[in-house]
Amino acid sequence: MIRSARIRELLGLVPVALLVTGGFTAVLLTRTESTNNVTLTYGLVFLGLCVLGHLFIRARLPDADPYLFPLAALLAAFGLVMIYRIDAELAREQAQWFVLGLAFFCGTVVLLRDIHALERYRYTIAAIGIALLMSPRIPGLGEQVNGAYLAVGVGPIQFQPAEFGKLAIIIFLASYLRDTRELLVRPPGKMTPRQWLLLVGVPVALLALLALMLQLSSTQIVLFGLFGASVIAVLRDRPSPKYFGPLLVVWGLAMLMLLFIRDLGSSLMFFGAFLALLYVATQRISLVGVGTGMFLGGATLFANSVAHVRGRIETWEDPFRPDLVEDESYQIAQSLFAQADGGLFGRGFGQSLLEVQDGPPLIPEAHTDLIYSVITNELGLFGATAVVLIYLLFVARGFKTALLAGDAFSKLLAAGLAAVVALQVFVIVGGVTKVIPLTGVTLPFVSYGGSSIVANMVLLALLLIVSNEARREPGVQRGGLV
Repeated sequence: MIRSARIRELLGLVPVALLVTGGFTAVLLTRTESTNNVTLTYGLVFLGLCVLGHLFIRARLPDADPYLFPLAALLAAFGLVMIYRIDAELAREQAQWFVLGLAFFCGTVVLLRDIHALERYRYTIAAIGIALLMSPRIPGLGEQVNGAYLAVGVGPIQFQPAEFGKLAIIIFLASYLRDTRELLVRPPGKMTPRQWLLLVGVPVALLALLALMLQLSSTQIVLFGLFGASVIAVLRDRPSPKYFGPLLVVWGLAMLMLLFIRDLGSSLMFFGAFLALLYVATQRISLVGVGTGMFLGGATLFANSVAHVRGRIETWEDPFRPDLVEDESYQIAQSLFAQADGGLFGRGFGQSLLEVQDGPPLIPEAHTDLIYSVITNELGLFGATAVVLIYLLFVARGFKTALLAGDAFSKLLAAGLAAVVALQVFVIVGGVTKVIPLTGVTLPFVSYGGSSIVANMVLLALLLIVSNEARREPGVQRGGLV
């Protein structure tokens, strides 16, 4: 069984080598009209690195999921080809970051012999995570990019601490919710008609009063109604107020990120992952409704009071407005043009027009924020959908690992890690397709960036460690959270 799983993992790396070789060949042919052995060398070197990772997994994590590593390698290979198409020097740097990420991957597996050791340091890990998230606003250390504070510069080194902060927050929440999940809600008891009247009548009366005073639209009334119904459902479960401190803390942290870091994407990603963990731990959709209402309310408040957030909303609502399209909304407008130009099948590798001589780039930040737009332009809707499907497979294997895990902490950790990857993909893909306001979040494993690739390789290591423990003894009955 173990040998079969590892063979499947090894065979899954073959398409990775073919993608790198074929992708580099296609790009080189658009530039030189001929190719040479260098394209085959690129494929063999990348395959060699992936095989080294496979052999390490075979030795240290023999029972781990056989599909997670090949899927991550496939995304990394695809990203390397796209970055090479954009800038050969950036591709060389990305390859170096991949090697460093692989080293961090191996180091995490070697040092973290027992995943439950993280539980003993949950508050320390949480403090480190919060410090990382807030570090871009430290004078002299943080750097502002496109209006948002996402990067930290230390000498020649620049990285995005939010990539590592997400891991710390997920670890803390998984550990905390493991201990408090049974105390957050209690079985609903019998209620008298008077109690029901107070519980239901008061929120309904307040909603009607708000609708009249604020002249709410039908959509706003529906949203307020859903929020009120969620609050009623939560109160009916008689929650323990003292254990909802982390909910308020995480919500406050998300709002601080929106206010100080000025990045809606990171705020949405962290709070969304928290709500996913909260639902897995309690199986109460009402808590998710309350949390969603709190986030939307806070985001709406800041959108109306903070100039930068309001500007992002305006460019999202109408990116083609004449006074915005050549300035604030230029990036999202060009993203939409590029995707429309790609059609169903795309223009082909290396055929996208990224810049013109003596002019601004046609696709700004093509190697980071808008790499999905370049993918859609060159591979079309079908190629971009294929990339999203690879992410869906990766996330599905992460949730599969959570289902197989035999203890609550491992189950919550795997679910949280899978959820944060899914949300990160949604935030960046939703941003460049104008589903939500555009943010500076990177596309996992694909976008250029050392901190992104290293942090996601550590995330992959944590998932494989949990998977190895979950699949080690298939005869043992797997427990649930409740």
